[in-house]
Amino acid sequence: MKLLLLVALAVYVVGAYRFWKGFRRTSFSQGRVYLALLWPALMFNRSYRQNFTRALKG
Repeated sequence: MKLLLLVALAVYVVGAYRFWKGFRRTSFSQGRVYLALLWPALMFNRSYRQNFTRALKG
């Protein structure tokens, strides 16, 4: 159980970090902190998901 929680936390942190670093490749102009921290919940939004993918590529 603790291992699963640790893996989930690691995935969350890595996703937020990679989005933060690739933010300039997205069409967003503000809200960097908000969008990076809430990325798992926002993945249900198609526009956000496309921008998230753009941020990770690079």
